[in-house]
Amino acid sequence: TAAAPSPVRRLRRDRSLPSLELLSGGSDEPYGEADVRLRRQIIEETLGNFGIPAKVVEVHQGPTVTQFGVEPGFLQFSGADGEPRFRKVRISKIMALQDDLSLALAASPIRIEAPVPGRSVVGIEVPNTKGSLVSLRSVVESKAFRSIDSWLRIALGKDVAGQPVAADLAEMPHLLIAGATGSGKSVCINAITACLLLDNTPEELRLLMVDPKMVELTNFNGIPHLLGHVITDVEEVVHALRWVAKQMDERYRLFADSGTRNIDAYNRLMASRGQDKLPQIVVLIDELADLMLTAPDEIERYICRIAQLARATGIHLVIATQRPSVDVITGLIKANFPARISFAMTTQVDSRVILDTAGAEKLLGRGDMLYMASDSSKLQRLQGCFVSDEELERLVKFWTDKIDWITAQPEAPAPWQNVAFEEDEGSDELLAQAIALARGRSSISTSFIQRQLRIGYPRAAHLIDLMEEQGLVGPAEDGGRSRQVLMDEYALEEDEDNEPA
Repeated sequence: TAAAPSPVRRLRRDRSLPSLELLSGGSDEPYGEADVRLRRQIIEETLGNFGIPAKVVEVHQGPTVTQFGVEPGFLQFSGADGEPRFRKVRISKIMALQDDLSLALAASPIRIEAPVPGRSVVGIEVPNTKGSLVSLRSVVESKAFRSIDSWLRIALGKDVAGQPVAADLAEMPHLLIAGATGSGKSVCINAITACLLLDNTPEELRLLMVDPKMVELTNFNGIPHLLGHVITDVEEVVHALRWVAKQMDERYRLFADSGTRNIDAYNRLMASRGQDKLPQIVVLIDELADLMLTAPDEIERYICRIAQLARATGIHLVIATQRPSVDVITGLIKANFPARISFAMTTQVDSRVILDTAGAEKLLGRGDMLYMASDSSKLQRLQGCFVSDEELERLVKFWTDKIDWITAQPEAPAPWQNVAFEEDEGSDELLAQAIALARGRSSISTSFIQRQLRIGYPRAAHLIDLMEEQGLVGPAEDGGRSRQVLMDEYALEEDEDNEPA
């Protein structure tokens, strides 16, 4: 007998969800204005001048680039018996002529994909004379997007042939985005968020947003999907990630008690019993570099732990950074993010860090990206979706107007505030150890406590603040990092003896 359809999946859009009319339609302008016939002739003549017989057998016009499919020919040579022999032109010969092709076409930069996956041609991607914007609505209404049976389907953009490309965040299960300033990272995160808000009610999806830049994601404050508020304080991020890790552990305990393996099976069981289901949780971080500079050890530990274990619990991460160096995107973080998007990079080194190969330094910017799917190491060039501020305002207004029927009030405090964690339960012991470190010293600093107790900077700074409240250390003066110890050794010992057993 066939299995019953899952009650937690929804293929049709119901009336409680926003209408696609909130999004603006795409432009009807044709892709590019390049003279395809002239460029085809230039490519064939340039390769022929260097002794490489080749023929352009297909042309695909995309929003920003046109891909010419070149089929390598055969070179003739004499065999040992004097008879003519033929051998196929090596792909490396065509790859070596990339700069010569760029000069002949008067277009820079060009990118050569050799070979094109699934086709026996070498793809030469030439920028169009005039690019076209890819609207979010044109991809959301496409068959590629509607055919994905998932709550967390997201629109990525259109490929070099102008075909819409969408993906399932639940299958990724986490996404890493990198690119130079102004290349399109924040627009990509806004498009992802818009796709999630179009398909999910607050009972089905909750969002946790981190925006250290304080300008990109703060417009989403007030939507009922949001957990707490958009976090702009870097020191609060550690508490939020710790809360997410605790939620993950609690969900695994619920799965173990109910005999289920993942969130879909658990929600099906709860729906059959008429009980509340667990919502999906998506954590969006717009700039990872600022977090890694403040508390690198704790941020890396929580991100890696969530990325390794949270897939079955319905918790997913979307992280963006403009500085893809090895001290920001560490080896552990990269290993847990198989799905990656790279926008235009300034150097080939940055491209190799995020994609493990060169190519991102030749992108055009303004949404031009290379997408690495989680199930394939082959890169796919896309023009990312563009969503305007007006579209986002209409989408946010739709959900804020529906707040009356939402049980969770927007003015409620963030769930990670005033929550006792196991690490916080040992704060009294850590405070005693910090006081012991101050014994016999004239001054003490946060970094000293951090090194001696092997804790992160936020907790060490919190211990210093507690010691200042108790009058054990003085305030910071003139921007210095060290604090003067105000109590002498005898007073410290007396205070320690008076502590209750």
